Amino acid sequence: MTEPGSAHAPDVRAAGRSAVLVTFASLEQVVAFRGGLGPDLEGVLPGVHEVVSGARTLLLRFDPARTDPARLRSALDRVVPVPPAPGTDDVTLVVPVRYDGEDLDELAATVGMSRDALVEWHTGQVWTSAFCGFAPGFSYCTGTEPSLGVPRRSTARTSVPAGSVALAGEFSAVYPRSSPGGWQLVGRTDVAMWSLDRDPPALAPAGTRLRYVAVAP
Repeated sequence: MTEPGSAHAPDVRAAGRSAVLVTFASLEQVVAFRGGLGPDLEGVLPGVHEVVSGARTLLLRFDPARTDPARLRSALDRVVPVPPAPGTDDVTLVVPVRYDGEDLDELAATVGMSRDALVEWHTGQVWTSAFCGFAPGFSYCTGTEPSLGVPRRSTARTSVPAGSVALAGEFSAVYPRSSPGGWQLVGRTDVAMWSLDRDPPALAPAGTRLRYVAVAP
């Protein structure tokens, strides 16, 4: 691999007999490296059949009959990271949102913006699903605009309705089902983020580029 500390030098270690864990210095590097894998995973990493994204990692599951950690390290050296671009031509998902969330006004005041300006900030950029976690179909999305560093609520709600569009830290997400949560609620959508009738069930798996669009309440 290239020298440690460079953007092209993730740490690669075996994780059992049929996977490797690739660790990066930042979420931005994870997203860019995942973007560099492109849609043809088999063409870039022969023998790898699944990539699972995390906040600082990529877990690559492979067929031991076709490849091994040493060959994967060599193949990973040739991957050119592709950071998300602000353009809209390759957005694959549009999420219509009614911006009437319980926290919208207070959050706007907290970050020093008007309600309309906060909505424009949220809708005026392309978001990329960096990884999924917390609950099935819960996609942690990062935007192309500078983060507002949105604080979590001081007290989490015991029940957040399914379809709630929320912000926390550098992330935006849609709650796929009713669950406890401490994110700031800015709106609602009718889009189903998780369905066992789909393949894959998650509507926005890691790498999905999406845009939020304001609709009338």
